[in-house]
Amino acid sequence: MKFISGKTTLTLIVSVLFLNFSLISCKDNREEKNSKKIEKISSNSEDSLFFKISLAEWSLHEPIQSGEMDPMDFAKKANEMGFPAIEYVTSFYAGRIKEAEDPKAEMQQVLDTLLANSKKYNVRNWLMMVDDEGDLAVQDSVVRNKAVENHKKWVDAANFLGCSAIRVNLFGGDEPQVWKNASADALKKLSTYAKDKNINILVENHGYLSSNADLLAEVMEKVNMENCGTLPDFGNFCLKRKDNARWDAECIEEYPRYEGVRKMMPYAKAVSAKSYSFNDEGWEELIDYKKMLQIIKNAGYDDYIGIEYEGTGLTPEEGIMKTKNVLIKAANQLN
Repeated sequence: MKFISGKTTLTLIVSVLFLNFSLISCKDNREEKNSKKIEKISSNSEDSLFFKISLAEWSLHEPIQSGEMDPMDFAKKANEMGFPAIEYVTSFYAGRIKEAEDPKAEMQQVLDTLLANSKKYNVRNWLMMVDDEGDLAVQDSVVRNKAVENHKKWVDAANFLGCSAIRVNLFGGDEPQVWKNASADALKKLSTYAKDKNINILVENHGYLSSNADLLAEVMEKVNMENCGTLPDFGNFCLKRKDNARWDAECIEEYPRYEGVRKMMPYAKAVSAKSYSFNDEGWEELIDYKKMLQIIKNAGYDDYIGIEYEGTGLTPEEGIMKTKNVLIKAANQLN
């Protein structure tokens, strides 16, 4: 047997330790590079999409309505979640404006703050969803014209913020011809006012006759103005609810959603990606996002699709990000 000196043994131990450290270090470097590569692919996954992604404020209605989140911080929240554009819900601001001693001054204060925050957090003000300002589709011309006047301040607000559009509702009654005539009259008046302010007037399928895509397309043709269009929503195609309730009741008659989006797309200037729940693979359970996005892509649309999570099983933040992931995953599997 050949003996090895203590000095030689120490040298061998150091050499082995150095070799192991080098191998571990190389492995760590490879893993770090792979991790960065995956991160880079993930962050750049939106760059190859045929559309852009925005965040609808309604996705955060629970924390806003509970007082947990200040709607004035919407731009900050969107920035933190990685969204480049936002869609306001006017009812989150209307209350404080109406209750103020000087509503006009309060409106300007709100708009000044929203604009400053959007610039500070580098997000684009894309559109404003207008609610609770009167019914634009009622037969009574006095009531209808009052609703048109009520909406004009939000046209001005959208123009001030640099938005492209406001979204309006056409509820009205249940007589198709009356509804079409009243809707076209109000939209033409409001679109005429908005034209010189570079604001589009968009109608969302939001229940009852407005969710009948055939009738809505007829209204668009009747108005026939460049700045009047639609905002197809993936989920709002209920034509009738139980006991004739407007909201919060079982839907008993629904317009076919994929056909509805397809028929609205020729007039679309914005799109809303509604979501409710997700399966174990991360897909939306009620809506085929690949089918929806193929319809949108075939229509040649390439602008913003707004995320509007309405589910209850997740936190708003979780629901929003799952919807974003579904949009990206579905888009990357299209023809």
